Amino acid sequence: MSGVSGVYARRIAVLTATAGITLAGLVTAPSAQAAMPTPVSAATARTYLSSLTVAAEGSSSGYSRDKFPHWITQSGACDTREVVLKRDGTNVVQSSTCAATSGSWYSEYDGATWTASSDVDIDHMVPLAEAWRSGASSWTTAQRQAYANDLTRPQLIAVTDNVNQSKGDKDPAKWLPSRAAYKCTYVRAWVEVKHYYKLTVDSAEKTALDGVLNGC
Repeated sequence: MSGVSGVYARRIAVLTATAGITLAGLVTAPSAQAAMPTPVSAATARTYLSSLTVAAEGSSSGYSRDKFPHWITQSGACDTREVVLKRDGTNVVQSSTCAATSGSWYSEYDGATWTASSDVDIDHMVPLAEAWRSGASSWTTAQRQAYANDLTRPQLIAVTDNVNQSKGDKDPAKWLPSRAAYKCTYVRAWVEVKHYYKLTVDSAEKTALDGVLNGC
């Protein structure tokens, strides 16, 4: 009798595991919104900022977005943009090719929520052209590719497309998010990225960063 019970128990265990696998295959994203990696604290950001080299911004000569290869494949059929769309969105459903077919995205920069991925850009916190003028012009293509697709640092974030386009390649002396509650997070992330990649800051940029951090 105990042998029969054991057989049934094993069958139930297999069915349960199979059901779990099936259900797992249907869940394409967590129901709660994930987030960009949390930037360092304001205190750490101030320390990092004080250690950055202050220099006049370099030339844009020779710059091209093509010199920062993106979006690269990250996992399976998913490229960096698609990974960030899933990470930063809520209830994101993706096709077999990893395209986001539905979901919603809250833009930290302006507080808007979007339900079409076409309304969302993936912003480089420190823009590619800004990085180029701050030291990346001397990097190898492999280094620039790693920078442009960095999912570990607080460098990539899903935001309203026209807000991202308005930002362009401006540094914080010329552009900050309109949403006041996000400005501190924004400059903490900016400083962390510049510190990690050993990029320079110009004097106006440093003054602007200091000003925000002192109010965090």
